[in-house]
Amino acid sequence: MLEGKNVVLAVTGSIAAYKIANLASMLKKQKCKVTVMMTKNATNFINPITFETLTGNKCLVDTFDRNFQYSVEHVSLAKETDVVLVAPASANVIAKLAHGIADDMLTTTILACECKKIVAPAMNTHMYHNPIVQDNLKLLEKYGMEVIKPDYGYLACGDIGDGKMPSEETLLSYIEREIGREKDLAGKKVLITAGPTREALDPVRFISNHSTGKMGYALARAAMLRGASVTLVSGPVSLAKPLFVNTIDVVSAQEMYEAVIERAKEQDIFIMAAAVADYTPKEQAAEKMKKRDGELSMELCRTRDILQTVGDNHREGQFLCGFSMETENLIENSRAKLLKKHADMIAANSLRTEGAGFGTDTNIVTLITADTCEELPLLSKEETAHAILDKILVKYKK
Repeated sequence: MLEGKNVVLAVTGSIAAYKIANLASMLKKQKCKVTVMMTKNATNFINPITFETLTGNKCLVDTFDRNFQYSVEHVSLAKETDVVLVAPASANVIAKLAHGIADDMLTTTILACECKKIVAPAMNTHMYHNPIVQDNLKLLEKYGMEVIKPDYGYLACGDIGDGKMPSEETLLSYIEREIGREKDLAGKKVLITAGPTREALDPVRFISNHSTGKMGYALARAAMLRGASVTLVSGPVSLAKPLFVNTIDVVSAQEMYEAVIERAKEQDIFIMAAAVADYTPKEQAAEKMKKRDGELSMELCRTRDILQTVGDNHREGQFLCGFSMETENLIENSRAKLLKKHADMIAANSLRTEGAGFGTDTNIVTLITADTCEELPLLSKEETAHAILDKILVKYKK
């Protein structure tokens, strides 16, 4: 995702500096160029050699270091950088950046950069809440920098509060969102459904299915990376909520129906990846049903069809993609669904195909529209998500 990109990690004097070694390694695994700059105080927490070993590039500390290729280093670095992450960002460096003070390699380079700058404060909770620090953070945002809110937790000083730098995975997500993908969905509102629904029999038991939500969550993250404003309506899953996505948790098919229909008018693209229950108990027992001799029968009634409702009512300029999980006659059944539901595209897969189905990290889907039928190869669900979005963009623009 980040191959060929240039990332500058600006490390300041905080105990959280040790986390950036792992972040630098994570970035290198994505084949991007990583340059680390450090304040002199930061070198008291972690040795520059660590970063040079991990990145393969010289770690820059001294503005007047003569041991590099001749150029005005802070200017040449600033020109080629795609994003700067200041992490951990001390109160001292935050103040310098807010007021244009450039007295070392790190602050000088950042002031020369025209790319996006992201700042992750890390400090004692009382220092973080000092009104001077808060005013400086607001100044950074005023000048176009993005400030990552620190986590709440146990701090190195022994206090408990907010001021803890977020995890390396979170920091990486901010970088990926900024430069990971072309923003070809910028300005679009995308609603995605994911996961199963649960239809309660009593306070203990429910009817559901094997959906894990992985495909829908991959679609939500992919659309976010491409610049869309994403709403994810999710049934009960064990997945972490994707960052930068508005996630709405629901349980039953009726709750999912209401969440989708309430937001339908404002959307540009719908991707219905959830495995919604087709039937729900006509009556739900108020108390746990006890075992008894003989058979148990229960009357079920149809749930409200979300895809059909959106298909019947979506306006010109909205695009509707449904999903179809089949065990036989994949193309025929999916094309019939496309027509019946008035969808623009169906992403179809077969439970019988190895590498597809519930709970896997891969998928094999066939994308069906009114005039095309394209079978995708075995891909990761992330790759499948981007392939689906590619197809939607092609059809959406026509």
